[in-house]
Amino acid sequence: MTFTIASLLAFTCYAETINENVTENNSIRPEFPTEEIHEPGFLGTPINQAIERGMQRANREMEYKYGRTVTDFATAPKVGGYYMSGYYYSSQEGAHNGDGFKQKNVRFYVSGSVFKHFNYLVQVQLANAAFHMKDFWMEWNKYPEFSVKVGQFIRVFGFENPYNPFEYRDGAYALITQKLAAQADYIGTDNGGGRDQGFQVQGDLFPMGKDQHRLIHYQLMLSNGQTINTSDANGKKDISGTFQLQPIKGFYLAIYGWTGNHKANNVTVTRNRYMISAFYDVNEWTARAEYAHSTGHKISDYNAVTGEWSGAGEAQGWYATLGIPFNDWLKLWLKYDAYQDDACWGSTRSIYSISPNIQIHKNLWFQPRVAYVHDRTLDTNWTEASVELGVRF
Repeated sequence: MTFTIASLLAFTCYAETINENVTENNSIRPEFPTEEIHEPGFLGTPINQAIERGMQRANREMEYKYGRTVTDFATAPKVGGYYMSGYYYSSQEGAHNGDGFKQKNVRFYVSGSVFKHFNYLVQVQLANAAFHMKDFWMEWNKYPEFSVKVGQFIRVFGFENPYNPFEYRDGAYALITQKLAAQADYIGTDNGGGRDQGFQVQGDLFPMGKDQHRLIHYQLMLSNGQTINTSDANGKKDISGTFQLQPIKGFYLAIYGWTGNHKANNVTVTRNRYMISAFYDVNEWTARAEYAHSTGHKISDYNAVTGEWSGAGEAQGWYATLGIPFNDWLKLWLKYDAYQDDACWGSTRSIYSISPNIQIHKNLWFQPRVAYVHDRTLDTNWTEASVELGVRF
């Protein structure tokens, strides 16, 4: 017990002295890349500053205590959002030259904290005519070693999944992120944007070296398995988690695991998946590579008449990307992306792409992208081209 108390006191003192890992509301920012970044833009910044000044005046004389009779103590909520649109071309036969001009998404969010260490986020999205809730969660994260989150949030599976589209500059999410992290899932019905509803614990352990970077990250999530904005359909839960190492600051090695099931159209399919990942991000140089494997059928593989399954019930894929900084406003992304819908070479789709990101301002960027696609399933090749615009307000 003495050791435990002493360790807790030491952790507390450490957390209070490492300023770069402390947010404006005194909560600990995870050192490992595990969740979306939300920053205010052109409009959000002055609005947030005005709200904060008003709350400071209102709260200046308050004595902050815990209890249900005290309801006024909270940090100033922060509001913001962004939109992305562009022009999309494809030479694939039957694609009618691609989508043309298209709104990619529009997002709005509000975040803040109550009693310093209870953080919350609510985020909604518009995608053309579709409106839906993206995130809603509350997290207690006073200590970097242990935090607890409840609500709807990013599923722990892969380094790409936590990036929000505005901060993601590779040009396009890898196929394994789309298909095997439940952004637009392999099974055919779970299009949850890489999210689920549930409960999570995570932490960063063991400060190392002169820079005191954390050596180990762990994360464990218990969730419905039924995608976002949907209650549990069969009383069973998914378990997903990760164990990560940071041997030197900015270099991460990770293994992810996910087991569970999904029910749709009166059919239940299992999902047993793992991912092995490496990520380097130092001085604007970025390199990332991931491999993922999945066992479990698609919903469409089930024949209700015969009660039998078709298909391989297995999928896998991998990618590697490199971000090369040229100056303050230009970073070039090169990417090789491959996915096998039946876990065999005959079902391989490979994408080779180049995507220069032109950062005119931290809240404004343009990104052209050119990609060559080779699809063994269709035995055909085609090219894709796009130009995207991102504005954070």
